[in-house]
Amino acid sequence: METTAPAEQTDSVSTNDQRPAFAAVGVGVVILVKLALMLSCITQYGYFRDELYYLACSEHLSWGYVDQPPLVVAIVWAVRHTLGSSLFAIRLLPALAGCGSILLAALIAREMGGRRVAQVIAALGVLSAGVFLIMDHLITMNAFDPLFWMACAFIVLRIQKTGNERLWLLFGVISGFALLNKYSIGFFAVGIVAGLLLTPMRKSLARPWIWIGGVIATAIFLPNFLWQMHRDFPFLQLMHHIRQSGRDVSFGPIGFIAQQILMLGPLAAPALFTGVAWFFTRRGKPYRVLGWAYLVTLIEMIVLKGKNYYLAPIYPMIFAAAGVALEQWSAGKVRPWRSRTVVAYVSLWMLSFVLLLPIALPVLPVETYIRYTKALHIEVPKFENQPQGRLPQIYADMFGWPEMAQTVAQYYNSLPPGERQKTAIYGNNYGDLSAIDFFGPRYGLPKPIGAHQTYWFWGPRQYTGESIILLGEDDPTWLRQHCASLTTVAELHDPLARPDENLPIYHCRGLDTTLQALWPRLKKFD
Repeated sequence: METTAPAEQTDSVSTNDQRPAFAAVGVGVVILVKLALMLSCITQYGYFRDELYYLACSEHLSWGYVDQPPLVVAIVWAVRHTLGSSLFAIRLLPALAGCGSILLAALIAREMGGRRVAQVIAALGVLSAGVFLIMDHLITMNAFDPLFWMACAFIVLRIQKTGNERLWLLFGVISGFALLNKYSIGFFAVGIVAGLLLTPMRKSLARPWIWIGGVIATAIFLPNFLWQMHRDFPFLQLMHHIRQSGRDVSFGPIGFIAQQILMLGPLAAPALFTGVAWFFTRRGKPYRVLGWAYLVTLIEMIVLKGKNYYLAPIYPMIFAAAGVALEQWSAGKVRPWRSRTVVAYVSLWMLSFVLLLPIALPVLPVETYIRYTKALHIEVPKFENQPQGRLPQIYADMFGWPEMAQTVAQYYNSLPPGERQKTAIYGNNYGDLSAIDFFGPRYGLPKPIGAHQTYWFWGPRQYTGESIILLGEDDPTWLRQHCASLTTVAELHDPLARPDENLPIYHCRGLDTTLQALWPRLKKFD
């Protein structure tokens, strides 16, 4: 009689599809806690800079934008036309996506042989990671990225467990949509390929299904690629200018790894290292493709100076591996102290999560938050080399936008009707522009114009330049040279906003050329 070796005892693709029972109650409780936390502060503070930008982009549906693929904008468009554009409406899906990441972590742990303890530890790891709390609070590409990455990881495990190579077609579909969400899935795909080459799963490369899956992913991604190509790849221009300016915070190898620990939580470090190491043990050997995928993707991010949170979507599978490793290590009655050690460690881990929760999620009023962070001497890690005020950038970018629009409106509406009709509102960054786009109509403001990021493609509209209100201009020297008259009409002073947002508002009259003639030279992708 022909038999099949258990998955943990074979190097080859296994056809053993036995899985432990799903820890529905334990994982379900963790998901409910996550959802309750996200809903408790879903309308706390204000709209984030990028949220306003996506709302503006959703009025210009396209296959691409300067600084992101189109999927998140399409999602925002759908939300706007169903639930509306309130903070609750636009942040509900990210909260649910965060719950989905917890579910996938538990399912991956189960796929690797983890029973209830492993699945719950995996779920708790994702729940407690500060980086996921931050990302799942806002509707950005980052909220949905872990779902795509971990869906791909889950499919790889299913292929390994069942030998069903046709699942590479589903992998291709998910990868294609992941590319339409955020290009960084490409780094994980390289890691998966490296993992295939370094394990017996390399046999998949000799079969047609993985290649057909690649064709499917390419076909789904093709419209965005063509959009970029026909516009001289603005995303690559953007990345080049960011590197030249030194805007992003960059780290060496040790610093980057340290940032991963800070973002996941200091007491998550033992689980992180345990999870990675487990893939390279005898019991983790059948799933080692994911271990290699992690290490290769980590190296890519370090070499290419990626932002510290770019690797975040990979960690649910590391927490899953950690859960399996801790469960296996503590199993049995021979050494009961091991199970007590695991319980004590996870308890301390969750206690640190509770203490650090207000740092990662805006559950406190802003003044209380400031006092709390000062008492703990802890700050949210910086993503960009930008001036920082009383709040870290992630929170400062939620303040000052309605007030700015109201200040602009007070001056704009004071102009004679004839001058108002020909006065453009010009912003120097997409945050200012998006705020006027969103809040401006309630104060009677027209749509703004600007040359920053995708706004440049939308052009100067009907404005010629004879009257321009300018926002976010930190060096008015060129304005004095090219405007017949230049006056400072208002000052912005919001102590909670980013310092670089508290700039004067100018009124330029009599530009010595037309905006149409000047527009090609104004392009600013940074």
